[in-house]
Amino acid sequence: MTTRNTANGQAWPRLRVEDWGATRDTLHMWTQIVGKIRLGSAPLVNHWWQVTLYVTPRGLTTGSIPDGHRLFDLEFDFVDHLLRLRSSDGGAETVRLEAKSVAHFHEETTAALGRLGIRVEIQDRPNEVDPAIPFAQDTEHASYDPEAARLFWGQLTQPHRVLGEFRSHFVGKVSPVHFFWGALDLARTRFSGRSAPTHPGGAPNCGDWVMEEGYSAELSSCGFWPGGGEEGAFYAYAYPEPEGFADHPVGPDAAYYSADNGQFLLPYEAVRTADDPDRALLEFLHTTYAAAADLGGWDRATLEDDPARWDHHRPRRPGHG
Repeated sequence: MTTRNTANGQAWPRLRVEDWGATRDTLHMWTQIVGKIRLGSAPLVNHWWQVTLYVTPRGLTTGSIPDGHRLFDLEFDFVDHLLRLRSSDGGAETVRLEAKSVAHFHEETTAALGRLGIRVEIQDRPNEVDPAIPFAQDTEHASYDPEAARLFWGQLTQPHRVLGEFRSHFVGKVSPVHFFWGALDLARTRFSGRSAPTHPGGAPNCGDWVMEEGYSAELSSCGFWPGGGEEGAFYAYAYPEPEGFADHPVGPDAAYYSADNGQFLLPYEAVRTADDPDRALLEFLHTTYAAAADLGGWDRATLEDDPARWDHHRPRRPGHG
């Protein structure tokens, strides 16, 4: 497990999937518990955007969650290895991130919320995995390698930056850069403005109606997933997939269409080892979006704009010319 300093001065961590499988599976269940706490308290936002987590300078957070007339949040701190819980009336609790079972983490987190006077009912088992062991009974997943967790967070921070840059070129409906705990992936989605055919569903232990809401509008989505390659993979897909999408040329050279996954994939390690990782990932994002938008007949002139369009009115930052 190492990091590599790149030409643009950023560190893209190296974390092989096979080196942290047990920790990844445990952390996946922990994020589902925390995500479901947000799901159980926040009002519905289209495509389930109200359930996601967000990358922070220390880990992953729920953001502010309503609880009556106050707010609370939960944050995975992968620097100090704590789950931090805070409420707007000044309350604060922590749960240690260390080797412990999902059942123990669930019990401790529920107790910490209780000490803050917060009562949230959540579905007692995970989604999008099979088998779906109820959280309170899951003693199978009980691993936590703090260095692997820190490196995984590092794998999220770099794509988070680049996905944010990519997002800025689109002025139509577009999601935040956010982390879906169902499949453990960082995602960003653009929309054409048209409705989509009803999604067929089929995700394990996840109601088809959940997928119908998530894919209710025509979209082009991309992100990072800690699977699909030696060190994880970037992905891009369109729903509905337009004719010819799989054969559309995309870059960089390491990118390919996976018929098994129904999406383009770019191994994380191909980006990490590139002379300019940001440029390599942006090439993948822009070319796979172009495949979806051009073949799908999107109104690109209306939906896109130059993020530097107002720069001539803004003061220049020191060291930037």
